[in-house]
Amino acid sequence: MYNIIKTKQPNNLINTSIMKYLYYLVIISLLITSCGNKNKQSVDAIIASNNLELIRKKKTELDASAQKMASQIKQLEEKIRDLDPQEKVPLVTTFTAKETIFTHFIELQGNVNTKENLVIHPEFSGILTHVFVKEGQWVSKGQMLAKIDDGGLSQQLAQLKIQAALSKTTFERQERLWNQKIGSEIQYLQAKSSYEAQQQAVNQLEQQLGKTIVRAPFSGTIDDVITEQGSVVVPGQSPLFRIVNLNDMYIETDVPERYISDIIKGKKVKVAFPILQKEMDATVRQAGNFINPSNRTFKVEIAISNKNASIKPNLTAKLKINDYTNEKAILIPQSIISEDAEGQQYVYTIVNKTKNIATVKREFIKTGKTQGNYIEVLSGIKNNEDIIDEGARSVREGQEVKILISQ
Repeated sequence: MYNIIKTKQPNNLINTSIMKYLYYLVIISLLITSCGNKNKQSVDAIIASNNLELIRKKKTELDASAQKMASQIKQLEEKIRDLDPQEKVPLVTTFTAKETIFTHFIELQGNVNTKENLVIHPEFSGILTHVFVKEGQWVSKGQMLAKIDDGGLSQQLAQLKIQAALSKTTFERQERLWNQKIGSEIQYLQAKSSYEAQQQAVNQLEQQLGKTIVRAPFSGTIDDVITEQGSVVVPGQSPLFRIVNLNDMYIETDVPERYISDIIKGKKVKVAFPILQKEMDATVRQAGNFINPSNRTFKVEIAISNKNASIKPNLTAKLKINDYTNEKAILIPQSIISEDAEGQQYVYTIVNKTKNIATVKREFIKTGKTQGNYIEVLSGIKNNEDIIDEGARSVREGQEVKILISQ
């Protein structure tokens, strides 16, 4: 019985003191209200008098009274905090750690390219006699774009064909005779050789004549007609047309070598074109195997869709390439992490929770990759563990805290 009375006595004293000060606070409030009613009547009368001196005097009296009352209320509040242990408990907010899918991206910049962007040059010297296309025109692969003067090759080809036809007839006759054992073998071989030589000469001249016709190497749009009809063109020196196909587009970027094992073919990419205000999802089409020694990077190609032809070559793109994914990651705000003198990272969790009162516990953690304001926790925090958020900088291990909000 003695122990019980001794244990409860401090609480009774505290409660008695609190009740006493609350009683005083009520009395003071009643006095303020009572005085307020009298002052209100007095103030109304003074205002009605229109006496500036009396009005100013009354205001000074009320200001002094208000300051005195405020000082007394502040003293009461300080005493209540000193006597009530609940007033000393720090207030915190907590959140529950949950396993989630964590997808990390590296941010890079790249340029749009296409393998079908070509300036067409002639393969034959001469005058550009005909241009059959105009800028902006869609052409198919193999379509005739222009004609260069052949310089008499067509007439030479016609003569060679006549000679080839004669050689063919001579060879066929000689072959029939040889099959009938008539004539000598040398005559047969000479006729055959002459025919084959004439045929090769015709084929060679046809190939030369074919170079006088400029054809589209692939399907696309004539972006620019560079040389006008009537100009003299020379192989390798006179650009004729620029042809572009915007269907097979890709983005090329340089990736630091430390990601060589993380960024591979098939990785997901988020692509943004700031100029077009357009975003899309894509994948890595090709990851290079060569490290550039000058900047320690490797090339990556990302295929993109361009159905409406709004994406042009050399357009700048912002890339977010997925280099790491954790299906069961725990993420926490970076702002709640502290470090001790040895550089070890830790956060504060709560244990022994009873209603909204709990005890603080320090947990050392190991962190991984970051994304925005959050960081991945590799060890130290378990799923569904409560972590202190607001107020984490003002508590210590073993301290009792009051939880305001738990998320």
